[in-house]
Amino acid sequence: MSFNPCHFLGVAFFVDYLYALKFIQKILNLRFYRVYICVSFFLIIFNNSIHHEYASQNYTYDALVEEKGIDWSKVRVFHLDEYIGLSDSHSASFRLNLHKTILDRLPIKESNFYPIQGDSEDIEATLNSLDIEIKSCEICVAFVGIGENGHVAFNDPPADFETKKAYIVADLDEVCRNQQFKEGWFPTFDAVPKKAITMSCQEIMRAKVIINSVPDTRKAQAVKMAIEGDVTNMVPASIMQNHLNYYVFLDSESAALLENNYE
Repeated sequence: MSFNPCHFLGVAFFVDYLYALKFIQKILNLRFYRVYICVSFFLIIFNNSIHHEYASQNYTYDALVEEKGIDWSKVRVFHLDEYIGLSDSHSASFRLNLHKTILDRLPIKESNFYPIQGDSEDIEATLNSLDIEIKSCEICVAFVGIGENGHVAFNDPPADFETKKAYIVADLDEVCRNQQFKEGWFPTFDAVPKKAITMSCQEIMRAKVIINSVPDTRKAQAVKMAIEGDVTNMVPASIMQNHLNYYVFLDSESAALLENNYE
């Protein structure tokens, strides 16, 4: 099978649609606890083989690194979100961690990586440049997570569901900042930045397929609200309920509070 050039969003990969289906099939062939099928998305509950100390996307990254047959030289990489004011040498920088978890492990051209320069002196110019680049692409597949406050990317509640801008400046709420502190990225809560650049909800929804990986007990309440609650900007990840090709991958712990029978 030949693959078209693909586009990758920091915590989200965008690839040829046929390859997306092939990758989904590979995931379905992995060992899992139970498979649930909903009207508009597959809900996969994995057994506890996922290492919870991993960030939610690292398991996905590992699988992609092992996948054969992808011409990574044709992949363009778009960064999903980044803290404002943080250099790419800071241990919490998503630019740094993207290199560690995926970019340095694959033959992706450095010129094909479009990072968010959160420490730029001209944030508006950074937003405009990224908007122009990504709007020229067809987004085929998005891999994203859900935060403890129900956010997707750094679209914290109340999220802007209307903006057509690809990237926006977001105010990070206390729940989000506390999650980053508890995960060990910052020495104190006060050290966690209060603002970030994030891909907007509408830009994520532009993907043909969304694959959402969310492990761990601490995400269970957010998962319940995002999947079984109303679509509301107070639970930003709930917007993905409106996507026709939405695939959710959970472990038994993050799925523990779900009430509906999806079988």
